[in-house]
Amino acid sequence: MNDAIDLPVEAAYDNRLWGSDVVADALRALGIPYVALNPGASFRGLHDSLVNRLGNRAPQMLLCLHENAAVALAHGYAKASGRPMAAILHSNVGLLNGAMGVFNAWADRAPILVIGATGPVDAAQRRPWIDWLHTMQDQGALLRGYVKWDAQPASAEAAVEALLRAAQIMDRAPRGPVYINLDAAMQERELTRAVPVPDTARYAPPPPVAPNAGLLARAATLLRSAARPAMLIGRGTTAAGWPARVALAEALGAAVITDLKQPACFPTLHPLHVGAPGFTLAPAAEAALRAADVVLALDWVDLAGTLRAARATGQVVNVSPDQRGHNGFAMDHQALPPADLFFDNEPDAFVDALLPLLTPGAMQPLREEAAPSYTALDTARLGAELRLALSGRAAALLRVPLGWDAAAWPLAAPGDYLGYDGGGGIGSGPGMVVGAALALRDAGDPRLPVAVTGDGDALMGLQALWTAARHRVALLLVIANNQSFYNDEVHQERVARERGRPVANKWIGQAIRDPDPDFATLARGLGCVGIGPAIGLDAWRAALAEGVARVAAGKTVVVDVRVLPGYTPSVARIIDD
Repeated sequence: MNDAIDLPVEAAYDNRLWGSDVVADALRALGIPYVALNPGASFRGLHDSLVNRLGNRAPQMLLCLHENAAVALAHGYAKASGRPMAAILHSNVGLLNGAMGVFNAWADRAPILVIGATGPVDAAQRRPWIDWLHTMQDQGALLRGYVKWDAQPASAEAAVEALLRAAQIMDRAPRGPVYINLDAAMQERELTRAVPVPDTARYAPPPPVAPNAGLLARAATLLRSAARPAMLIGRGTTAAGWPARVALAEALGAAVITDLKQPACFPTLHPLHVGAPGFTLAPAAEAALRAADVVLALDWVDLAGTLRAARATGQVVNVSPDQRGHNGFAMDHQALPPADLFFDNEPDAFVDALLPLLTPGAMQPLREEAAPSYTALDTARLGAELRLALSGRAAALLRVPLGWDAAAWPLAAPGDYLGYDGGGGIGSGPGMVVGAALALRDAGDPRLPVAVTGDGDALMGLQALWTAARHRVALLLVIANNQSFYNDEVHQERVARERGRPVANKWIGQAIRDPDPDFATLARGLGCVGIGPAIGLDAWRAALAEGVARVAAGKTVVVDVRVLPGYTPSVARIIDD
């Protein structure tokens, strides 16, 4: 937290109490560190309470230039810290702007407290014109299919209970966003008596449920007897569980497979880790999964699709609480996977319970790194050059684009990589990396926050970087600029080939050039350091070296690197399959 930013003027306090004051007190009691927001009159009462009652501290407001940036920032903060923060959205219009970010958080199973507001529900209290536009009969219906719970409390007392319940629900697996809609009239109502906020510890979420003992014994027997076990490590795995997952893999002698959709969860240079993580399976990982006689899946995203792609036929032990949150709104639950043993538990709880039933394996030293070689100046090469520019400095990789080659960037510890956005909502990248970098700063993490995004993702969300510059958040954002929404060029090429039409036209409606967006100038206009465009290998190296030096000095830095379009084979398969 930067205590020098946005300090309110102290004034005499008249001791009157308002509905929004109680909401602010509850947010502080719940330990919410920040509220990211774009201002709006529907929550002007709460805004005043955060400033003039709480002094804009605990929580501190983070002004954002778009509601989607506010939600993305909260999403990134949760991914990096494991702690939820809040995003406040102005009535129906702010909620509509931020809805994509809420869906990303839902699909990524990330806890976010989304606070909304509506014009007075009581029509007699509405101001002419604008309050009518900003009042809905059922605002929660706009996102009810992709939040865990929502409420519209009608009193200060009900608002306290709603916030306690929301905090309890969002932070229990499967985690996800919740929505509390505050009536403007309730916020601005003067209260005649105090509304105490109870001890929040009495409303904390329950601890993870332990696996069924009988089922666990069967899983231990099955895994011990496996000749070629494989582990798929997905979401829901914490930094604290890292050593236990390594110990489990060594006890089983299991081939370990990870991906780039989720944060780092296992050392990729461990001899049991197979293939570089990607957005689909690497060939070596696919072969290991096909050969496996038992597959242990720890909350793996799209287990059924992965097994099908690898033509895996082994027995399956599926450990995932995700089914608790499935509904009919979206198909983010993916295809229904088979399971010979199914545990409705969080992965860490399962691993902790299973380990004592197995014989410990020998600790294995990490492999020597084999640096891949590249010829094209594409995104895969950019990763290798960025790592060279860091010159051995420890870095936390907050985001990568689809063309990333993870072979150039081994992951050795929790937090070395933070995963993707969950829902594929382009434009989320800058906001998420700002939130993540803020969390790393607050935690005193010495690693440099580094992220790589595509040019399309950056253009849609670049305004989030103003919030980073305003709050002095050190961050290096490298834009892999192929001057196109290239993913759709690949799709158009496939359609053209299928239909016997000119592939040469695939760029039309996709190219981001003529005029070329000037990212360095845009970044400087937002208060950041802007570098580039870097065209050619020598310019790449100079720009990346300067970027690393400036972020090490505490700056928010944007480096525009022109790359050739192209994807790794694993990403191309997403389109071709």
